[in-house]
Amino acid sequence: MSLSTRSISQFRQDYFISADVPFFSDRDFQKIIRYGAPVGSVIEHHDQLDRCMLRLKQLIAESEARGEVLAAGTVVVADTLSGSSGRFDRHWHAPPGGAWLSLAWPDVLLPEFTRLLPFAVGLACCRTIRAYQLDARLKWVNDILLGGKKIAGILCETFFSRQGDAYHLLGTGINVNNSNFPVELVTSSTCLADALGHDVDLEEFLARFLAEMTLALGILHHDEALALQQVCQDGQSQSGHLFRLWEQLCDSGGRQVEFGHDVQKKPLYQAVVTGYDESGGLIMQLADGRRIVEYSGEIRYL
Repeated sequence: MSLSTRSISQFRQDYFISADVPFFSDRDFQKIIRYGAPVGSVIEHHDQLDRCMLRLKQLIAESEARGEVLAAGTVVVADTLSGSSGRFDRHWHAPPGGAWLSLAWPDVLLPEFTRLLPFAVGLACCRTIRAYQLDARLKWVNDILLGGKKIAGILCETFFSRQGDAYHLLGTGINVNNSNFPVELVTSSTCLADALGHDVDLEEFLARFLAEMTLALGILHHDEALALQQVCQDGQSQSGHLFRLWEQLCDSGGRQVEFGHDVQKKPLYQAVVTGYDESGGLIMQLADGRRIVEYSGEIRYL
């Protein structure tokens, strides 16, 4: 694979000509692209790694030792991972054929917009899969499903360097051409190649995903700028475009679910999802009619 910053830049120019992103004028769209432009500023590719996030932390330390900061948008991608994990330290199966990568983003957003970074990554991932004419859907908060099976997952972590600089490490694992799953995942997981009936060009897929990441992160920063402008004008903030786009692709609404902070090991209660608030909170109604909002944890569809 020869994924490079130059190839990403060229792909983005072509991709944005036909990108389907509602709400925005041409002028705003150009602002969004500029906000997200650092994505893929540096791309480091490995045949094999333990974890992409671990390598990003090493790069941050190495930059700091030189008296520098890591370039915003630095991406580490690996053909296979030996020690990958998802949320709650669950093992993530990452053989050759999948898209395994992490991206470093500086801590420059206000807290209310920082909370939406996982939603931005999820939106980019879901839109990338849907570009292959497949009906991928988001499941709150950070899973992507295809035909009810998991095709991708996201892990976001805030990391502080020795000097106290904060970075958001945005990790993504997407099943692309890896169709052989461990027995415990066969009934719950799928990959892009199985859905299409043929393998896809992995380099093109990654380029497409980084283009979508450029848009998603750009929209998030654009939303922050609009919100600050609105607050200055009339003291009120408007609904964010990023979250509206995410909500359109999420199919958790109306579902009977089981909720837990680690729902596999310790489910807490069952409820019906009635919606989401603009901070990404999951609004649910319990059997006794009480309303509850959760901002972290996970759900299992019943």
